[in-house]
Amino acid sequence: MSTKEYRILSTTAILGYGFPVSSFEEGLKRNPHLIAVDAGSTDPGPYYLGAGISFTDRGAVKRDLEFMIKAGIERGIPVCIGTAGGSGGKPHLDWNREIIEEIAKENNLKFKMAVINAEIPKETIKSELAAGRVTPLDPAPELTETMIDETTRIVGQMGIEPFIEAYKQGAQVILAGRTYDPACFSSLAVAEGCDMGLATHLGKILECAAICAIPGSGSDCIFGYIGPDYFRIEPLNPIRKCTTVSVAAHTLYEKSDPCILPGPGGYLDLTETKFEQETPEIVRVTGSKFVPNEIYTIKLEGARKVGYRTIAIAGARDPVMMQKIDDIIAGVKERVADNFSHHDLDYHLNFIVYGRDGVMGALEPQRLHPLSHEFGIIIEAVAETQELANTICSTARSTMLHYGYEGRRATAGNLAFPYSPSDFKAGSVCVQRLPSAKSRRPYCTISD
Repeated sequence: MSTKEYRILSTTAILGYGFPVSSFEEGLKRNPHLIAVDAGSTDPGPYYLGAGISFTDRGAVKRDLEFMIKAGIERGIPVCIGTAGGSGGKPHLDWNREIIEEIAKENNLKFKMAVINAEIPKETIKSELAAGRVTPLDPAPELTETMIDETTRIVGQMGIEPFIEAYKQGAQVILAGRTYDPACFSSLAVAEGCDMGLATHLGKILECAAICAIPGSGSDCIFGYIGPDYFRIEPLNPIRKCTTVSVAAHTLYEKSDPCILPGPGGYLDLTETKFEQETPEIVRVTGSKFVPNEIYTIKLEGARKVGYRTIAIAGARDPVMMQKIDDIIAGVKERVADNFSHHDLDYHLNFIVYGRDGVMGALEPQRLHPLSHEFGIIIEAVAETQELANTICSTARSTMLHYGYEGRRATAGNLAFPYSPSDFKAGSVCVQRLPSAKSRRPYCTISD
């Protein structure tokens, strides 16, 4: 185990979200051993993985990377990027690599870069499935060969091992596909002898940058230190401070169990973790442990295209209509179905009512007691073609606009539309599969 204190600069919660230059410079003053950033998330949904495009803006990503790479190369500090392009598939990796090469050319920078692909061939997944080495994560269904064939691409959420191999080969910049969020922060520290549990827990905090501070922000830098039996978290902006509550609260972020955080090859055990206020701004953490699994597993993420979406946004303010909204929605759906009953059409028609249960849906505890005096309604149609989705949405929108209901006094439209045209073609729709599979190491290539 290393006896020195290892230092990591995390720039922003997601590459492209930005950070103050002053915070970045404060981080550089602390002489980090690593500059790292998590570039992706599943939060925006499966579309971006399936479509092979980034949910972050190219110009914003280039801005962040230019600061990071120039500083890293000039000072001899490795720069590490996890989950390239937002979703970490091969197209995302290529997109992010192009940006880095553009920065290198424009700034006359020369460095060795490792590119780690996380996309796994479908035939490999089929082989693993046939061997009984793929199991579903609840609530995902059992994976089948048909589902694999229908999936646009599948990525494996890599752990620290490919990063460590890249460092051993002398990489100065590491660009990785889909990555377990803490791994791009913890890997080099573990390679240098730091404790796996502490490094993983620190990586869990650093991956969202200054969100763990008060006031929290995903668009500001944070700094981490790892010692032999502790790690420390320090904000780099004078308007922020880390507290035991803010750091402990972020430890619970995106977790179904407050004490266990599963990841590639094992899990983080926080049952003996302690948070201490070292200074008014810095929190010291001890006791976090990493427990390896008997079988090394990684999570697979795949997206499959299910059709095309068209939506219409409207508002309603009639209190009678608001009281009868469920009956009206049911009636509109029935009329749309009847209108096309002579065709064998496969479509999905959905209504989201904001101001009642638009956020939580059926889980909304106050669904029967709306406090709002108005509703926002999203009409969503998904079908096998964009043209059919357009037709279904248009029919549902016009039907609801003039739908008659008991107590209705006006003969004008029921809905107010904030935009013209009222219907928006949202393009292809993907759904995500989330099984768990036996480990397969991602591919790593090194280039000058």
